Amino acid sequence: MARKCVLTGKKPRKGRTYVTRGIAKKKKGIGLNITGKNKRRFLPNLFKKRLFLEEENRFITLKLSSSALRTIDRKGLSHFLKNIGKKKRFCSKK
Repeated sequence: MARKCVLTGKKPRKGRTYVTRGIAKKKKGIGLNITGKNKRRFLPNLFKKRLFLEEENRFITLKLSSSALRTIDRKGLSHFLKNIGKKKRFCSKK
């Protein structure tokens, strides 16, 4: 499975880390200079959760972000699956 949330669609994003050198101007220095840039990835906060689907009386396993878990707690799992419209695509065979 990819690192992607089923509900929100969150996935890894690209970014950089910066290495700085010098003393800040507010500390009476000459200023900070960027001396290096490295590529990095910002990974989403994903969890593999096993949730009970009451309509079909079975468990399904989904890869969800923490914000998606809060949404499911608020609106309910059945509401989420109706909006997706493709129940079988995300459900594991157990």
